[in-house]
Amino acid sequence: MADTQSLLETPLAGLHRELGGRMVGFAGYSMPVQYPAGIMAEHQACRTGAALFDVSHMGQAELRGEGAAAALERVTPAEVQALKPGRQRYALLMNESGGIIDDFMVAHLGDRLFLVLNASRKAVDVEAIGAVLPAGVSLVPRPDRALLALQGPGAEAILAPLAEGDVAAMPFMGVLESPVAGVPALITRSGYTGEDGFEIGIPAEGAEKVARALLAAGAAPAGLGARDSLRLEAGLPLYGQDIDETTSPVEAALTFSLGKRRRMEWNFAGAERVREELDSGPKRLRVGILPDGRQPARAHTEIAINGLPVGEVTSGGFGPSLNAPVAMGYVARAHAGDGTALELVVRGRAIPARIAPTPFVPHRYKRVAGVVA
Repeated sequence: MADTQSLLETPLAGLHRELGGRMVGFAGYSMPVQYPAGIMAEHQACRTGAALFDVSHMGQAELRGEGAAAALERVTPAEVQALKPGRQRYALLMNESGGIIDDFMVAHLGDRLFLVLNASRKAVDVEAIGAVLPAGVSLVPRPDRALLALQGPGAEAILAPLAEGDVAAMPFMGVLESPVAGVPALITRSGYTGEDGFEIGIPAEGAEKVARALLAAGAAPAGLGARDSLRLEAGLPLYGQDIDETTSPVEAALTFSLGKRRRMEWNFAGAERVREELDSGPKRLRVGILPDGRQPARAHTEIAINGLPVGEVTSGGFGPSLNAPVAMGYVARAHAGDGTALELVVRGRAIPARIAPTPFVPHRYKRVAGVVA
């Protein structure tokens, strides 16, 4: 845990304390891990109604200039040039050895691209992207902005009356520039919980006004604890735990982020390794794991078969929606099939488990016929 005296604060730090948030150090920021209702209640609020998360610690940046999309494609296998205005895409930032520097979101705003970067990696990302930009293209960090995530099946009903634009018409991965509670905002229909929801980027000085309006309309405040249990149930990787600079998109089961055209051109950083693993298979794969019983298996738990190590858990905990423990990790490809019996070595004791498909809880994004992410 970081020294609280050295931590940065988001524009909502005062509101978190007013609401009784228990603050901890995370990615260099003082962030609420939970509120008085507790992680379980916050988790269930997101699954059944709507929860509001402060994610202002994440990086926001604008990529401007002619050829910006083509330049970004030098370091990501995503189809950025094919991204239409008003749409957003999940993308991977790659290094030359085929590892993942970060995973991020890129939105097309017509005259510019807008990036949302992981908090712990934003400085690294800006340097890596900046290194490949030609003259006339610039990446401009926006530390003057806050970011809220409103997530859950009730999110649309809460946000729509507060937004001037037609939030209800937005599909999954849609983008809308519209004031919320009178504050200029960039709204995307996405999130990190597996539920329908929105991420709302706003000027820092308007963050508290928007947050209070959303809470007054029925959203429950939620912290890092619920965010982690929700994303784990949704089978979504966390940078620094489930993916890092040694992990490839193929190993990480993130090949959906590789654009069709990019698989023909192979002109992005790390393409040689990605192509080889797609052709021949990786040595290991990220899988979902369901332990037997009630004992969670945390990160770095050894995964074994008949007493022989075959991998390691990277994320694990209790899944409130399943009322059971869940985990993700990497196992040797030969043992990665759904249903494979495993042992998780927890405190020297072997706990039976099996590989299971993810997500553990079905995604409930708002899909619209004819619209693709």
